[in-house]
Amino acid sequence: MLDTYAERAIPVSDYAIIVNPDDNVAVVKNQTSAGLTVVLPSGVPVTIGEAVPPGHRFATSDIPSGEFVRQYGQPIGTSLGIARGEWVTHDNMTDDVPVVRNLPDDLQTPAPEYFPADEVATFAGFRRADGRVGTRNFVLIVPTSMCASHEATQISMMAEFLHYSREKYPNVDGVVAIPHNKGCGCQDGSTLDVMMRTLSNYADHPNVGGVILIDLGCEKTNLSFVEKYLTKRDKPIRKPVFKIGIQDVGGTQAAIEIGLAEVARMLPEVNQCVREEFPVSELVLGVKCGSSDGFSGISANPALGYCSDLLVRSGGTVLLTEVPEFCGAEHILANRAKDSVIGRKIYAMVDWYKDYASKFGAVLNENPSTGNKAGGLLNITIKSLGAIVKAGTTRIEDCIEYAETPTARGINLMQGPGYDQESTPGLVASGATVVVFTTGNGTTIGNAITPVIKLASNNRVFERMANDLDISAGNVIEGTESIAEVGTRLFEHVRRTASGEIQAKAEILKHREFQFWAEKTVSL
Repeated sequence: MLDTYAERAIPVSDYAIIVNPDDNVAVVKNQTSAGLTVVLPSGVPVTIGEAVPPGHRFATSDIPSGEFVRQYGQPIGTSLGIARGEWVTHDNMTDDVPVVRNLPDDLQTPAPEYFPADEVATFAGFRRADGRVGTRNFVLIVPTSMCASHEATQISMMAEFLHYSREKYPNVDGVVAIPHNKGCGCQDGSTLDVMMRTLSNYADHPNVGGVILIDLGCEKTNLSFVEKYLTKRDKPIRKPVFKIGIQDVGGTQAAIEIGLAEVARMLPEVNQCVREEFPVSELVLGVKCGSSDGFSGISANPALGYCSDLLVRSGGTVLLTEVPEFCGAEHILANRAKDSVIGRKIYAMVDWYKDYASKFGAVLNENPSTGNKAGGLLNITIKSLGAIVKAGTTRIEDCIEYAETPTARGINLMQGPGYDQESTPGLVASGATVVVFTTGNGTTIGNAITPVIKLASNNRVFERMANDLDISAGNVIEGTESIAEVGTRLFEHVRRTASGEIQAKAEILKHREFQFWAEKTVSL
């Protein structure tokens, strides 16, 4: 009876994933043990030297000192001498990788292959007076500074309890506020412009049907200042707007009472806007990741990328941010640019962020969090290579500032930090009408006016946090679904969420986080 060693050993696919044929590591998906032997697709056996946890890597061949460790077909570090089967850690790998910024002067990336008009999916949305289409219909309370944030919060919370109900106003999604800790004592210039752009873009967002602006009265960013800023805009806000000055009306209680009365008056008017059928080309999708793990770049992010491709090929718009997580992969994005002009803008936005971070003593190589590293994301290169695939494979149309409205459909890169509580609101301020947020360890953040759909990278976290996460890409890791299958399933989930057929879990739990990135200057 034949009983070769290879026949007794276990296929590597039972325990790990080799992401790209050019890789010299495998990413563990099921807990391993010391002495476990697996067989590579080539038939070569690999004995794992110690227990390697899920999301981490072991070498599939000897990697001599000085040679690159590869995942996604790209260098992710430099070996200090790694043996076949050895756990790849910072003890045997440095973070040194080459970033060759080779950008042809005549770069011209073809446009996406668009679907025929009669094959484009549809969703039910709210048409606004300016022609844009929203996925939600909120009454929004906007404080112009921290000095009015308490009153704004009280108005929204009390109004939802006293005046709003889905039964009475079936076309309204709620009354929300965006309290923040900025305004008044702030410097003039770009910092103030970012704040005003963010607040005004929220007020003018297609997911908002009516707005109440509220100030204290004496702050720098009072209603008069906001009105001057709004008059500089190319287009006026064409929806019900009401203004309250706390000092003018006699203080906190009076402001809250007036705000509640105005919400009660505004709700029937906002409720008159009803959902209609539109092509998904009217959607603006923000793509985000947070609390990522070693599987995020293998399952959830590429599945979201497939979904992004479907939307772009339908004529829609995708916004990608978290510029620190371009680092180490910016050359890939730049060579996907529409042309060399946009490619150079991509390099410029990364270089600006590196310089910006250095002024605060920060190094972008230190971007991975403790949770990231525990989940297998050892350095920024691994994280970035897995992060950028959220935006799919079509060409990059343009780069925009934080909270800036894009002028081109397709993929746009938005300047911004990796912090979830600042980058997500930035995507919404840039016009995202729905956000998909991938996570490996589990995250709960939502948004005040835009549904945030959570896509888990693995089934373990999805099952553990089922009340917070909407959908899982974990079957890609388990080998029971392809990236295309999960991406197609996600696209349908996005379409149904945009239509209001289902709510994101963050909406159900009333996660309405809001903050913005105000400590910046113009980068482009």
